[in-house]
Amino acid sequence: MKLPVKLFILSAIALIVATAPASAVELTDEDVENLVLRSYQYVAMYNVNNKFALKQGGWNSCDADTELKDHTMREIARPNNDTLYISCMLDLRKDPVIIEMPAFDSDYVSLMVTGYDHYVNVPMATRLGDFKKPEKMLFYTARTEGYKGEPVEGVDRIFESTGDFTSAVLRIMPHAKDQERFKRIIGQMKQVKVTTLSEFRGGAAKPSDDLKSPAVGQRDADIFENNLLEVMQFVFNHTTFDPNDELDRKILAAYEPLGVVPGQPYDPAKVAKIDGAKIRKASERIFTEAMSKTTDKEFAKKELFDKFLTKGNMTLELLVFQSVLGPIGLPATEAVYPGVATADGTQLNASNDYVIRMAADELPPTEVFWSLTLYDLNNGFFIPNDHKKYSVGENAGMKLDENGGIEVYIAAEKPEGVPEENWLPINRKDEDMDVVLRVYVSDLEKMKTWQTPKAERVQ
Repeated sequence: MKLPVKLFILSAIALIVATAPASAVELTDEDVENLVLRSYQYVAMYNVNNKFALKQGGWNSCDADTELKDHTMREIARPNNDTLYISCMLDLRKDPVIIEMPAFDSDYVSLMVTGYDHYVNVPMATRLGDFKKPEKMLFYTARTEGYKGEPVEGVDRIFESTGDFTSAVLRIMPHAKDQERFKRIIGQMKQVKVTTLSEFRGGAAKPSDDLKSPAVGQRDADIFENNLLEVMQFVFNHTTFDPNDELDRKILAAYEPLGVVPGQPYDPAKVAKIDGAKIRKASERIFTEAMSKTTDKEFAKKELFDKFLTKGNMTLELLVFQSVLGPIGLPATEAVYPGVATADGTQLNASNDYVIRMAADELPPTEVFWSLTLYDLNNGFFIPNDHKKYSVGENAGMKLDENGGIEVYIAAEKPEGVPEENWLPINRKDEDMDVVLRVYVSDLEKMKTWQTPKAERVQ
């Protein structure tokens, strides 16, 4: 069989590299910077997707999480506390996988699909008129064995993913204040299931127990230090790269001198020896630099609308930023995520109490829903508290005042007269904090001029 030109070239490179002996490579500071920047989207998503698969007991599984997330959530930075999730982790190597979805009685549902490359696709959303009837969607990649994208009887939609290991995440607004509707939605969530194409056709699932994936890290920096080349070899072997895409070409070019190219097994004896501690240090600096941009007003205008997009529509700067801030988010057509800064320009810190005020005409411009969520800045995790209160919004609880506005307090003790729904508890200590607004299906034109509220320090 004649190979396509690009596959032939990659196979030839792999053969040459595979026979070359390992050697120490002295990477310059510029080389390390380039390597970390171009790797961040893959490292972050490898860590997230594989952690979720491990948590769910393996690939080709769906987990319907019918409770809002709490502070025990550690698989991903800055998780939602305003929607429910169904996380389907798909292994598309041996067989296409089909997700069966019911109709949903919710004002907001979206399906977000992401591989290791961290480009975000939203093939279905209530915004697009979807989820009004049951549907089946088939997923495959260019490497899926025995399938090339042909129609399948009984399947409504077909989606080609860029990654053999793909997350397909449904977000569902739970309408928590309407208990009957909430119960219906929970019942609908439990109907979502995943099957391989072989099973769908009445056969047995193909064996897929040959998977040996590299270790995940507690933090992305752990992978950068301990097993970067092994992880990236695995990523390269299970990701579709486009020779016409500049970012794709440059990531492959950065790793070729290190002995990591698509289509070969990882062999520690044959890849380059690199200074993991030096690479970790660079990744931690890049993490800090990316986080510092959250208070940059000019950068905020850019990142608000231009992150979590499809391949070909992302800059490297924003790919790094979204991977540091909290991987797997929605594009602006589905949700925008403005950060809340302090009125005096200082960093939010748990040594102080704060109030965020919005009058009725200052609320986020959306007819669906919005939320305001509190995290610790360093890790992006919810701040533990006995009240299990991490966000303010329609689904996590809020109370508007008699004029239709709201005051949200971030405080160690609930201020007198403040509804508990509008209080975000903190632990009094020297800890930097982060507040993120989520505005779902916003009026994007109004969002361009809408002023994000400030957090005012309570004296």
